[in-house]
Amino acid sequence: MASQSPERNEIEQLDRKYTLGTWTRQQDFDPTQIVDTDGPRLVTADGTSILDFSSQYVCTSLGYDADRVADAVAEQVRSVPYVSPGWSTEPRARLSEKLAEITPGSLQKTFYSTSGTEANEVAFKIARAYTGKHKILSRYRSYHGATAASLSASGDPRRVAQGPEIQPEVPGMIKGPDPYAYGSSLDPAESLAYIDEMLKLEGGTVAGVLVEPLVGSNGVLTPPDDYLPQLQQIAHDHGAVLICDEVMTGFGRTGEWFASTLYDAEPDIITMAKGLTGSYQPLAATTVTEEIAEYFEDTLLNQGHTFAGHPTACAAGVAAIETYEREGLIENAREIGQYLTSKLESLVERHPSVGERRGIGLHQGLELTRSEKERVPFEARADKVSSSTTVLDEVGADALANGVYFYTSVNTIVVTPPLTITEQAVDEAVDVLDEALEISDAAME
Repeated sequence: MASQSPERNEIEQLDRKYTLGTWTRQQDFDPTQIVDTDGPRLVTADGTSILDFSSQYVCTSLGYDADRVADAVAEQVRSVPYVSPGWSTEPRARLSEKLAEITPGSLQKTFYSTSGTEANEVAFKIARAYTGKHKILSRYRSYHGATAASLSASGDPRRVAQGPEIQPEVPGMIKGPDPYAYGSSLDPAESLAYIDEMLKLEGGTVAGVLVEPLVGSNGVLTPPDDYLPQLQQIAHDHGAVLICDEVMTGFGRTGEWFASTLYDAEPDIITMAKGLTGSYQPLAATTVTEEIAEYFEDTLLNQGHTFAGHPTACAAGVAAIETYEREGLIENAREIGQYLTSKLESLVERHPSVGERRGIGLHQGLELTRSEKERVPFEARADKVSSSTTVLDEVGADALANGVYFYTSVNTIVVTPPLTITEQAVDEAVDVLDEALEISDAAME
């Protein structure tokens, strides 16, 4: 969220008065109006230009001037703006074909929805129907969405903050440890053994193992190279399917179409959103293997949405994929990602409050620490849902005041710029962050 302004303009006043803000106490909801965009930059009502170095919520992967996508949306609105999912449209058919081409392994058929959380809900239903089991095993440092089952599957502090008096957790969601050597009592290999033991002791009742290949808003956690293939084998050994939530990591963010590919893993189900259209339209997808798709040939797929496969959103998806391909953005993410890594590593060396850099490509994060020896976080997990101001907030606010936006979450500065980003923009953002980190350095024990 942008820093609070002492005086709101008319639009900001109306927004504040009539809109319920997300993930916040409403007394803290004070949005700044954005009136224009330019490449990777936002322009506020008072003319301030802000370099967006987190792609908002890791979603504006194409930046803000993807003309091919904008033109596709405008053209589709004028021809077939909407029909119900029982009809066929060219955008949906073309997009489904393209997803079968670019997703890893034998993933073949796609169900569409409008957000990542819905895509995960669909994955749960499909996994349960296909396996005949009911439990979903996820991990404690995870976020899979805000709807009932997806939030229940999340380990994110927002799940705990919701409270059973507001939204009881959906039954059948169990959680295991993460491959998080920096802040866990288990090393990655031990966490896999723990999950294997969990699945064994659950007695064959787990339908799916749900993971983000690289965790997003819970710290940009990066597993060892052999982690995901081993996890998939463990899931299969116990009759469960592997569900990869690539809502954040899909569509080139790590320098590959999907992060699963980095680890030679072939998910049974993959979920996606955000980069699917570059957020030019709300669209999400759940793609399954040929084998799972075949199961539903004579079994009811008991799932539907009014906007499933919305033709205008699918037109944006086709155009977005074409943009990634024709402008070489996957390769750019890989190449600029290496440059970004070197620049962030220089911050690790210069700032004692930077405990660790994590991530791959343009999906990176810096975790801060109060103590070099103990690695004590500035920000507790519970602070994510508190109204207190943390050192992380102060660092982010200082960077924003100097023209660069960084999303901060769970003691981590999230560094996820659009895939269109240049070395010059990386230099600009890192210089601003370099200065802002003096705040956390000064706050160390």
